[in-house]
Amino acid sequence: MNWLSQTLASSLGKKLIMALTGLFLILFLTGHLIGNLQLLKDDGGQAFNEYAKFMTTTPIVKILSYLTYISIILHVIYSLILTINNLKSRPIKYAVNRQSENSVWTSRNMGILGTLILIFLVIHLRSFWYEMHFGSIPTIAYEGGGQIKNLYLIVVEAFSHLWYVILYVVSMVALAFHLTHGFQSAFQTLGLRHLKYTPLIKIAGLLFAILVPALFALQPVYLYLKNL
Repeated sequence: MNWLSQTLASSLGKKLIMALTGLFLILFLTGHLIGNLQLLKDDGGQAFNEYAKFMTTTPIVKILSYLTYISIILHVIYSLILTINNLKSRPIKYAVNRQSENSVWTSRNMGILGTLILIFLVIHLRSFWYEMHFGSIPTIAYEGGGQIKNLYLIVVEAFSHLWYVILYVVSMVALAFHLTHGFQSAFQTLGLRHLKYTPLIKIAGLLFAILVPALFALQPVYLYLKNL
């Protein structure tokens, strides 16, 4: 096992962890988006509330939730380690900085984008995840089922505040830029590069980076305008 610890401690090993956790979080974003799109249904929140109950009571989903928490923590920790190591490796700045000629803006500012997303995530978890598990949420009964928590009310209340809607949309813009580089970078780190498939990965990554954050941003805007 010594070789494994040495590999994970290396720069390549850290990048590998970043890639694997990043790809897992991309899968999480996809599933989370599908569930949250229930907010757009005009059914008084029934579909969303039933989705929330499913997510918090199904054993396999709970296991996946723990894996998501671990992935977020590892992704943040190793991104900080890699950023610090990169800064230490370049203690003296060149007289003429030509970074913009050698890399795209997103790759140079992944740390800043990641920090913005992390701040949003903390606020987001406090607003919804914490309330769902530990808050005093009113319940509601639907035909053919028992009483379930009415998380939809909490979401509508949160998105009735313009500042929160703006924060959400800005954070999704940051996520979009983060994904434009992170998506293809993860595949590159895993060595999945091919003259035939790499262009397809780049296109898929760009589409994902635009579509998913845009659909997430649509939800608070829709609910805010709907309840004006």
